[in-house]
Amino acid sequence: MYRVLELNPQLAPFAADIDRRMSLYHATKSRLLAGGGTLKEFANGHNYYGFHRVPGGWVYREWAPSAHQLYLEGDFNNWNMTSHPLKAIGGGNWELFLEGDDALWDGCRVKTVVDANLTRTEHIPLYARRVVQDPATITFTAEIVDEREPFAWTDAGFKNTEAPYIYEAHVGMAQEEGRVGTYREFADITLEYIKKAGYNTVQLMAIMEHPYYGSFGYQVSNFFAASSWFGKPQDLKYLVNKAHAMGIRVLLDVVHSHAVKNTAEGINMFDGTVWQFFHDGAKGDHPAWGTKCFNYASGGVLHFLLSNLKFWMEEYHFDGFRFDGITSMLYHDHGLGTNFDSNEKYFSLNTHTEAIAYLQLANELIRQINPDAITVAEDMSGMPGMCLPIDDGGIGFDYRLGMGLPDMWIRTVKEKSDEQWDIFAMWCDMCLRRAGEKTVAYVESHDQALVGDKTLIFRLADAAMYTDMEKSCRNPVIDRAIALHKMIRLFTLGGGGEGYLNFMGNEFGHPEWIDFPREGNGWSFHYCRRQWSLKENGFLKYQWLGDFDGDMIRLTRETGIFRQSIGDLRLNKQPEKMLAFSRGGLLFAFNFHPTESLTNVLIPVEKPGEYTVALSTDDEKCGGWERIAHIAYPTKTFDGIHYVELYLPARTAVVLREPAAAAEAVADPVDTPKKPAVRKRASSPRKKKEQ
Repeated sequence: MYRVLELNPQLAPFAADIDRRMSLYHATKSRLLAGGGTLKEFANGHNYYGFHRVPGGWVYREWAPSAHQLYLEGDFNNWNMTSHPLKAIGGGNWELFLEGDDALWDGCRVKTVVDANLTRTEHIPLYARRVVQDPATITFTAEIVDEREPFAWTDAGFKNTEAPYIYEAHVGMAQEEGRVGTYREFADITLEYIKKAGYNTVQLMAIMEHPYYGSFGYQVSNFFAASSWFGKPQDLKYLVNKAHAMGIRVLLDVVHSHAVKNTAEGINMFDGTVWQFFHDGAKGDHPAWGTKCFNYASGGVLHFLLSNLKFWMEEYHFDGFRFDGITSMLYHDHGLGTNFDSNEKYFSLNTHTEAIAYLQLANELIRQINPDAITVAEDMSGMPGMCLPIDDGGIGFDYRLGMGLPDMWIRTVKEKSDEQWDIFAMWCDMCLRRAGEKTVAYVESHDQALVGDKTLIFRLADAAMYTDMEKSCRNPVIDRAIALHKMIRLFTLGGGGEGYLNFMGNEFGHPEWIDFPREGNGWSFHYCRRQWSLKENGFLKYQWLGDFDGDMIRLTRETGIFRQSIGDLRLNKQPEKMLAFSRGGLLFAFNFHPTESLTNVLIPVEKPGEYTVALSTDDEKCGGWERIAHIAYPTKTFDGIHYVELYLPARTAVVLREPAAAAEAVADPVDTPKKPAVRKRASSPRKKKEQ
């Protein structure tokens, strides 16, 4: 019996479905590796197809099984469409040898001409490594990438096995001016900020080439081309190399769930057919996204996609992937409008088993290339086994995104008054995770920041953000927003998963939404940038939020709280909206009540001794009222049970180190100086006017 069934006994009626899933995985793998070898040896399409310098010249190869004839045109032949035909060499493959080392050159523009179905069309080569847009004609062409002097990587031996604190980032948005940012700017400026903020992982969005900037990179046209919006391939390598030098791993936001439907810019209809890569008919069209859906049963498609993963890992040294749109892949109806409220919905005829087999093969390949790589699944359905090893009947991911958590926070903030908040129900949502499977918790990603939605801070503060964010200004709306912003993020990080994610700028409450340049907004960049100066100028309350986030990240990293899967609930006082839990050597205590401060709160704890304050949302340096004293709190014992007695003002949270954690010298991977602990005896709470 597979371990997925042991961890989820309720799945026993679906044991045969798990068996079929695994049988298809093994059968598909055997089919792909019929000639022997490993997936790592199989996934070499990028080393065979495309443009390669060889002794005496250049070779260009394509896979176009249904084409009648292929040609290469470009700067090298004055764009003669038929002077350089490719030769069919069997298996749907085509080849052209160009004699002379200078037959092609770096930056030489080229296109593939395809004769199929009595029609001649122009296309971007399938394995093109750079694709650019002509500003005059608005058309796209491929450019030859000729690295006669290979990039000088300096990251040999780089390794980061720490639990991920992910900074989700978009290179083009990561600057304050009204334009598209570059790989080099991100490497030289933004990475320093991310390192200082305490995050150990960067998840780069929109790296795979996409013709429409406003798609956020989710309508990919050219799978082997690093987006030219942000610079050249060498610039992206510079970014990854520099991140590794800073101890930061880099994940690629990979889009294998669908592809742009464009034929001139993308891979659709390359050989004259839809079915070269995609399902034919309605099955090949995504009804919500207007894109094309891959046929994961095709050996040619699997070779293309698996080679794509290996390419990004070996060519650009990415440390893993966040797989976008997994739910869309898992189900024939793409999970649209489905409420996954019963196990039957995971194992029905609606389940796309070929897609599951592909994801299993992808995860196996990634580990063969780099055993320390991590993979994250964006799946809102909760598919059982998503983050279990393949041998356990799982799909092989390391983490799934905790997509229910931001939805929970939106519902709470949007639909309920503060007095209606059910803190214990929130805690239950934090703990709602499949046994043995890891989750990346988050309050908001880029999804919650897009135009038409609202960031958490904007939902809490709304119009007052435009007028009352100066530190000297006091507004109860802003006071509430800042207090809850800190508490919600601390609650989610402390209780919600085995990893954590934040979209860039949200850590300091970046205002408003994200809206890419488009015709409807006059092609404006006003809402497609990050206003770092809001945090850095020293006059605005954004600094309080950003500084608190950094302290929160560093504390939980240095104590390694994710080594404990789920926190231990210590106290739940439902009417008072107070809850406490311990995790990884830390004691978290929250008072979400909008008006009632709690005195003499006795929290049962496991270890006797002195508990010391490690973090408080009420510190003046992060916009609080300084009502929680940074002192030592000795335990009290009644009937053999140890308690910590605390004062918890309204809308505050405090984190205390357990005695053993406070006494031990814990190595700090964040490399930030720590002040010596002030050890005093507990005294009465400091008196200060409350909000």
